[in-house]
Amino acid sequence: MTGSTIGWFTGTLVRARPLTASARSITFTVPGWPGSDAGQHVDVRLTAPDGYQAVRSYSIADSGPGEEVELAVERLPDGEVSPFLVDDLEPGDTVDLHGPLGGWFVWRPDRTRPVQLIAGGSGVVPFVAMTRAHARAGSNVPMRLLYSVRTPDDALFRDELSRPSPAVTTTWHYTRAVPPGWPRAAGRLTAEAVKSAVPAPDQGPLTYVCGPTGFVESIARTLLGLGHVPDTIRTERFGGI
Repeated sequence: MTGSTIGWFTGTLVRARPLTASARSITFTVPGWPGSDAGQHVDVRLTAPDGYQAVRSYSIADSGPGEEVELAVERLPDGEVSPFLVDDLEPGDTVDLHGPLGGWFVWRPDRTRPVQLIAGGSGVVPFVAMTRAHARAGSNVPMRLLYSVRTPDDALFRDELSRPSPAVTTTWHYTRAVPPGWPRAAGRLTAEAVKSAVPAPDQGPLTYVCGPTGFVESIARTLLGLGHVPDTIRTERFGGI
């Protein structure tokens, strides 16, 4: 882990940019932040004028030392926290951040096993941190990303993940609509599609899966059915609003 201190910090918004029509990257400067490993997350706490508090967890989109924390938040229609973070939070506003949290769902550059990342929707955020850490380290470890989204317009960090990379390969899968000229029809991510995109079990990949609960459980079952060993599969579900 980059830092050893886990606690509550005050983050001040310094940058924000849209990622999709319903998602936003928000970067905070956080005095005293100990740094984080790729794949960790934070709790974000908002406090209303009447004292009511709401706390939700969000993956960190980057890693390493320094006092900046980037999150990527997708607005959920009935959410208490995500609509405010996406639509209302302005530079100079502050929030409370608790973290960095999580030690199981992380990737560090000293690891040598091939890596397969499988994301559903906004579950790609911790994998953006991993691909960035991989690039900064100049790692030669093979890293693949299989990213399933409803439509091309729903992809977070699309431009970044589409750029050619000598070490990280991204495979796109669309469930509702495909780009013009796309060779496959839209549809759910089948076992056959997973098999064609991920390394074979005998290559010993370490596989990370992140997304909605149903997506994660389905992919985990598929991987087991393909012969991947349970302790090589790391999963993280999201659902905070």
